[in-house]
Amino acid sequence: MVPPVYISRPFYLIAMRCPYVSPVFFLLALLLTGARARAQSAATGQEGAAGISNLRDLTSGMPAVLPHGLGEGTVGSPYADTRWLPAQLRLTNNLLLVPIALKYDVLGHRLLMRSPGRATDSLQLDDARVTGFVLTEPASGLAPARLRQFRRFVEAPLDRERPDYVEVLHAGRYTLLKHYTKILKVAGQPEAYSTGPRSDVIEDYLDYYLRTPEAKLLPVKLSLRALQAAAPALAGLLKSAAHNPKTEADWVAVLNAVDPEPSK
Repeated sequence: MVPPVYISRPFYLIAMRCPYVSPVFFLLALLLTGARARAQSAATGQEGAAGISNLRDLTSGMPAVLPHGLGEGTVGSPYADTRWLPAQLRLTNNLLLVPIALKYDVLGHRLLMRSPGRATDSLQLDDARVTGFVLTEPASGLAPARLRQFRRFVEAPLDRERPDYVEVLHAGRYTLLKHYTKILKVAGQPEAYSTGPRSDVIEDYLDYYLRTPEAKLLPVKLSLRALQAAAPALAGLLKSAAHNPKTEADWVAVLNAVDPEPSK
């Protein structure tokens, strides 16, 4: 039996309780009026006489500083794939574990698993002994089921990226790798008349690399010219096999055709 290789850290939900409501109507009205006034004055950065004057202008239709609310959440996803997909973890001893439901949190540089029998809970894995994992993507109306292999980016050009996981799109004499990067752009505090975004945004960046038979890592774009320059030994085959490929899947199919995986 394989010993556990993870440490779980449950995510807790914080419940907000409703405050006590006074049954005295006029007192409630006074409390709400005062709370609104203080909230709007604080939001505009004005208190005291200036805040009261601004509120008076606002209610009378005169020009006034309009208060902004708080941020409006986060746009984008931190995950390489937002779905919980069955995955097999590969350990440093090359052993594959029993499949679990997994998500790769690119932004947080961590692996999350779904707690068995508790669909609303997620656990963070201690992946110190994990060298990679294989996701099983279910079939859809556009494509059959497939396996997606991820491994550590051990040959990354930047030291800080080497603990990351990189997706292996093609493995032959050459290897095509896909590196996911997520960057959180925090929304700035809006000015009084600002119409800019008030949501944090997670931006996605994808980088492709071709690893040569000489173990040289080359950044590439998925285009005929770029791949021919990175893999001159495949230049002629790429030209004959590349029948107007457009998508990532198209280029992976081309590489699989001209550079098949070595037989074991």
